[in-house]
Amino acid sequence: MSLTFHWFLPTNGDSRHVVGGGHGTPATAFGRNRPPTVAYLSQIARAAEDLGFVGALTPTGAWCEDAWLTTAMVSQHTERLKFLVAFRPGFVSPTLAAQMASTFQRQTGGRLLLNVVTGGESHEQRAYGDFLDKDARYRRTGEFLQIVRDLWEGKTVGLSGEHLQVEDARLARVPDPVPEVYFGGSSPIAGEIAARHVDVYLTWGEPPAQVAEKIAWVRGLAAKEGRTVRFGIRLHVITRDTAEQAWTEAHKLLDGFDPDTVKSVQAGLARSESEGQRRMLALHGGSREDLEIHPNLWAGIGLVRGGAGTALVGSHDEVAERIKEYHALGIEEFVLSGYPHLEEAYWFGEGVLPRLAAQGLWQHPFALTSAPAAQVPFTS
Repeated sequence: MSLTFHWFLPTNGDSRHVVGGGHGTPATAFGRNRPPTVAYLSQIARAAEDLGFVGALTPTGAWCEDAWLTTAMVSQHTERLKFLVAFRPGFVSPTLAAQMASTFQRQTGGRLLLNVVTGGESHEQRAYGDFLDKDARYRRTGEFLQIVRDLWEGKTVGLSGEHLQVEDARLARVPDPVPEVYFGGSSPIAGEIAARHVDVYLTWGEPPAQVAEKIAWVRGLAAKEGRTVRFGIRLHVITRDTAEQAWTEAHKLLDGFDPDTVKSVQAGLARSESEGQRRMLALHGGSREDLEIHPNLWAGIGLVRGGAGTALVGSHDEVAERIKEYHALGIEEFVLSGYPHLEEAYWFGEGVLPRLAAQGLWQHPFALTSAPAAQVPFTS
């Protein structure tokens, strides 16, 4: 089966430096270098589409533009790219969310994917009027997904749950196709929700041994529910013709990390209730030393950015090998990003994807209409 690659739309702004923020911390000033206008985001989306990325993830939270509205606008400037829209179940009713998804599918020709984010920061949730604790938020997510999936199947739904209630809920028009649901979480209750409801379980870019443990954990929980789940990983990339060039770029990013900013971001992230964020912080411990935590896996991004904090760094061949290593564990989908997102999409799309294609691990999803540059390998 061909590997699936998604890119990222930086709705918090873009730069040649790392734009920090997320998980309760604000976007850093570098996000103003390239504001997240529809024109710029559409430029990234069109590049990703041409290069062979299937979809593009958009984040959610107070630190970025709204994902639903932004992707709806950007979708009108693209033809085939799907949008992995991150949203928080506690902020919208399940019936309305199911209806929004159905509308999105019809208006874009079936180009919606949903990334369900339960929310690991109580202080940020409260700013939106959500005062449940973390475990209660996950239980609500389970009820939410149960309602939404039943509505998508055309059922009339009534539920009186612990957190959600609907009566005689029904969609006038069901989505076609039904959007796939992506989801991540490292706490015990997150695993339970994933096993019962989601199509793709996403993990952040931890070293392969830790990723293998997560896959085995969720796969086992899903088997008990009589289900199978696919697996994806969220990573940044810095890939160049040579390893030396790639690491020079990584060190250039690191040199741009102001010590006060690092200290402030780390203090903010330390308040996070997210188990996944805790695991990300443990990879670097707030230190600039020993950031290569596995061959070609660099934890430097996490010094100034919440959420996904690791990057694959190396030559095109080395990055392709690390992708194959994760694939051997069971990872089928890769959600990638890089600074700046426009240029880095080309580095990866023209450098790494052709190498994977030559080995039979990837094929351009729009091969009949795509430019040959994204299909033909080149040598450095």
